[in-house]
Order: sequence, then C-alpha cells, then structure tokens
Amino acid sequence: MLKIDIQLEQQIHLLILRGEIDASNSVDLDGAIQSILLQDCSVILVDGSALDYISSAGLGVFMSYLDEFQEKGIQIYIFGLAPKVFQVFEILGLDKLIRIRPTKEDVLALVE
Repeated sequence: MLKIDIQLEQQIHLLILRGEIDASNSVDLDGAIQSILLQDCSVILVDGSALDYISSAGLGVFMSYLDEFQEKGIQIYIFGLAPKVFQVFEILGLDKLIRIRPTKEDVLALVE
C-alpha cells in the first residue's frame, strides 16, 4: 500500500511517500508528480523515510520525468531512504541522476 502527501514549504514542493511503490500503484506516484508539475515549481523534495519498498516500475516513474525536470530547470532531491531502498536506486544507477541525501537538512543545505 502506498500513501502520498504533497506539501508546499517556502516554494519547495515536498512529496512524502509512505509504504510500498510497485506496478499496481506506480500510477499514483506518476499522478502526484504530474500535479506538482502543473504548479509553478523549481524544487521537489521527495521524503522517502517511510518508504519500505520500490519496484522497477516505481523507479521508472522517476526516470520518465528526468528530462522534463532538466528542461524546466526543476531540481529534484530524495532523502531519508532506508539502505535496502537506496540500494535499488544504486543498482539501477539512479543515484547518479537524482541527488539522494540521508536527511532533509542535508538536502536543504544544497537548495538554500
């Protein structure tokens, strides 16, 4: 099961993911990212601290937006991933394409 919350904190969109992202609910993640892109957005923070699992379908959603983020000048950061979840990003090389940091504070230091 996946729970998604979107918050706006000082012009930064915070995408909070809880639970598991798999093929059955990756469309929910896609919809959440699309809704953020419809707003005036320059920074997206993804809180993965309560993310227990992500499948290749979930990673594919992030990958499908990388070009659009770059074209629109949107910075995306992911933080708080559990080691087993980070490992999935690492295996597929997404840690080279998306900045992933241990904590929200680490990310905010890069953004500000």
